[in-house]
Order: sequence, then structure tokens, then C-alpha cells
Amino acid sequence: MDVSQNVRPPPVLAGAGSDFARLSRKIREAGLMARRPGYYALRIAAVTALYAAGWTACVLVGDSWWVLLAAAFLAFVFGQVALLAHDLAHRQVFRLRKASEASGRIAGNLGIGMGYGWWQDKHTRHHANPNHEELDPDLDPDIFVWTQDQARAARGLPRLLGRSQAFLFFPLLALEGFNLHVSGVRSLFDRSLKNRSREGFLLATHFAAYLGVLFLVLPPGKAVVFLLVHQCLFGIYLGSIFAPNHKGMPVLRGTDRPDFLRRQVLTSRNVRGGRFTDIVLGGLNYQIEHHLFPSMPSPHLRRAQTIVRPYCQELGVSYLETSLARSYRQTLASLHAAGAPLRGPRAA
Repeated sequence: MDVSQNVRPPPVLAGAGSDFARLSRKIREAGLMARRPGYYALRIAAVTALYAAGWTACVLVGDSWWVLLAAAFLAFVFGQVALLAHDLAHRQVFRLRKASEASGRIAGNLGIGMGYGWWQDKHTRHHANPNHEELDPDLDPDIFVWTQDQARAARGLPRLLGRSQAFLFFPLLALEGFNLHVSGVRSLFDRSLKNRSREGFLLATHFAAYLGVLFLVLPPGKAVVFLLVHQCLFGIYLGSIFAPNHKGMPVLRGTDRPDFLRRQVLTSRNVRGGRFTDIVLGGLNYQIEHHLFPSMPSPHLRRAQTIVRPYCQELGVSYLETSLARSYRQTLASLHAAGAPLRGPRAA
């Protein structure tokens, strides 16, 4: 499924008077939907160079515990590859769908061992209904419970972890990298997945090359430690990028579906910061603007904010922007509150 096609905002018709239509006209008149081929060419080259440098360092350092520094560096690089795959999926880079999908599979499946097709379908449904308890797959209570209703109905692992989930959140993010790999492989058994053979071949190539380099260059013990450090730090980094975006924001339920603009703005949170924050979070710190205009190139999101924020204030629509540390506090507070029914006297 193509993210940009399936979560495309409502069309802006001539004379349309909706709140989103007026905002969209302002954005397009500012030229912020235009593609940035030069920026993405430079970004792809930089990420590719860092990827090659990380693995080269691993080979050159070889049988030494200093190789774990390369593992930590590659965790950051893998996160940057994932962010690039995200932009490709939203067709921020290429206009044509085939070019976007082919590049996305190279970055996702081959580059970091993530099932691109599986993730794309999941992310599409998230964008269409962000923070909707029944419709957003990111709110599925598979490990964490996100609402008190989910806590009351929880069984198995979510029930066991739910009472302490705020304290376990960041430690459990260490497993997110492994979860991406497992979910990608499992998706290959789903006959509805398009290009299964291609995705399977690229995933197999990634795992063979990844494990081949580790166990050829390092003794088995160091190879396993490298793998654990790399994958755990990658999971924490990736989870730390996405957690500030919606967790702790209002949760929609049932038929509670505001208009497109309010549905995207009220359930999203922006993170303040400068250029360094933009790089580390891949532009997703402008989550409100990204959800309103998912195909907007990420370097334009900062400029879009100067239009979107005053427009929301003009409409009286709550626009939340906070620091990264405060966004994490809000996320953890929300998780703690959601698990409250599991801490009560009847929880046992």
C-alpha cells in the first residue's frame, strides 16, 4: 500500500471553504509542497557514507571490545536509514510510486532488515486515524496498554506488564529492533503482501550479510555482544524518535472522528529544537505539519510551522509544542495513568 495515496488529505477544490482547504492553499502558495531533489541526494549520499563507514570501522577494529563503539554508531545510522525509508514511503523524495517503493525496499529491507511492505501498511492506517483506539495499529495493546479500557480487558503479557509499564517503557524499547525484524519476516507469510518474493529476497540478503560480517570478523562471543548492543540501541533510538509524536495525546474512540485538520492536529505533538533536533528526529519533531501534509519534504516542515501554528491559533485549535524531555514525561505519565486499573485491589 502506498502511504501518500492512502492518507492523502482531502482534495482542495476551487472555492472550497473548509479549514484544511484554506490552510492547504497557504502552504501551496508558499511553495512548500515542491520536491527537494538536491537535499535528498545529499542526505542519501551522507547516510550511505555513514553506513559504509560504520561497517568499515567494524572490520578494521576487528577482534577488540572497541568494536562496540562501531555497534553504537551503527545503531544511530540504522535509525537514519529508517527515517529515510519513512520519507520515501510518503513519496517526499520521488514523484513516481515505483521509484519510491523500490528505494524504500532497498533502505528498509536490504539496509536495516525491516519489512517495508508490512511497515508501510501499518503506517498508512496510523496516518488515517492517529491515536484512534480501534483504528490506529500503533495503539494495539500487544505489549503496552494505552488506555484504561485496554488495561481492564488486558490478558497475558499486557496485563502482567501494565501496572509498571511506565517504568518498563524505555527498557522494553531495546527490543523494538528485534520486533521489526520478526514482524517483517512474519509478514512474508501473508499472501496479501505485495512483492513478497522481492521483500523476502532483500530481507534474506540483509540477514546473511549482517550475520556473515559479524561472525567472520569477530569471535562468536563478541559477535553476539555486538549484535545485542547494536540492535538494542537501534530499538531505543527508533522508539525514542516516535514516542514523542502521539503518546500522551488525546485518544479517539468509536465514532469520534473530527474533521481532517483537527483529527491530525489534536492528536499530535511537536518537539522544540534546532537543526540538531531536526537531524536526530528526522523532521518528525514537526509531527503536526507532517500529519497534515505527509508528502511534504521534511526540510520544509520548519517553514510550514510558521504558517500552521498561527492558523491553528486563529481557529482556536490546540497546537501543542514542547521540549523533548517534557514530551517523554507526558508519554510516561500517560502510560502510568493507563495502567492504573491493573494496580488496583481487584487487579490481582
